[in-house]
Amino acid sequence: MIKIGIIGAGSWALALGYLCNKKGYHTKLWEYRPDVCERIVKTREVPDLLPNFEIPKEIQITSELKEVIRYSDVILIAIPSHTFRNICEQIAEIGTSAPIVIATKGLEVKSNLRMSEILCQVLKLYDETQKFCVLSGPSHAEEVIKDFPTSVTLASTNLELAKYIQHLLSGPTFRLYASIDVIGVELGGALKNVIAIAAGISDGLGYGDNTKGMLMTRGLAEMSRLGVQLGGLPRTFAGLSGIGDLITTCMSKFSRNRYVGEQLGKGIPLQKILSEMKMVAEGVNATVAAVEIGQKLNVDLPISKATYDVMFSDLDTRKAAIALMTRTLKHED
Repeated sequence: MIKIGIIGAGSWALALGYLCNKKGYHTKLWEYRPDVCERIVKTREVPDLLPNFEIPKEIQITSELKEVIRYSDVILIAIPSHTFRNICEQIAEIGTSAPIVIATKGLEVKSNLRMSEILCQVLKLYDETQKFCVLSGPSHAEEVIKDFPTSVTLASTNLELAKYIQHLLSGPTFRLYASIDVIGVELGGALKNVIAIAAGISDGLGYGDNTKGMLMTRGLAEMSRLGVQLGGLPRTFAGLSGIGDLITTCMSKFSRNRYVGEQLGKGIPLQKILSEMKMVAEGVNATVAAVEIGQKLNVDLPISKATYDVMFSDLDTRKAAIALMTRTLKHED
């Protein structure tokens, strides 16, 4: 029987655990806080994250990372991006030969690295046989646990491994498409959160569907422009991990990043918004990274830059909208 280890116990980690358990795999999750772990084991609930969801009794939960790493035939990492490097360092110290599936979306603060770049750097994976995949796409945990049909992209430079994980995790309600474009898939998952914040600002200002459609379309152009410059494939941004995830994140009531933008649009300061949230909005750090990378590579990212200025330079949201609309006119690209 296949043993799946999931590093993380947030909403996405729990949803992945639910999927693996449903397929009959022995599944073990890691929660880093011993007291929280004990409570989850006892109640089988995490109401702050997934209300009305009962964690299947077959899923084991532990606060010992070593126990999960050494237990697993396959390891899934579903944690916030700012903790990713630390976890990779612990994995390297413990040691494992199990393939790793990165289910974390985001870019590291300061280094601006993708999660797979951090993994390769820390675990010293530098050849084409590297044993990891990246999982990304429109997949809100709240809908996955209700068995709503969901499709995502699984990318790896090791196509044989990608096909193995694809068949391992796919089922009647969760379908994976394989890809070799690790760069594009990761950047799609990270950059769409930036545009989702912009879309949320539009909602907070009371703008309508015209504005949201404009932001998603021109936001996708920014994502693709930067992604291709960094080595991603153009077609990836037209797929599940690009436009698919972008639409879902910009429109959904479950989107943390859209929520952050909505509150900004209502005039609430960023730090107050973040201090009152129970989950991480990856788009905040991704906005910083996107703007820094764009400036370094001379890639035009007007929506991302306006979103950055609203969050970190106190630019008034309505003035940001006017500035975007009154830029020099150009051809659509």
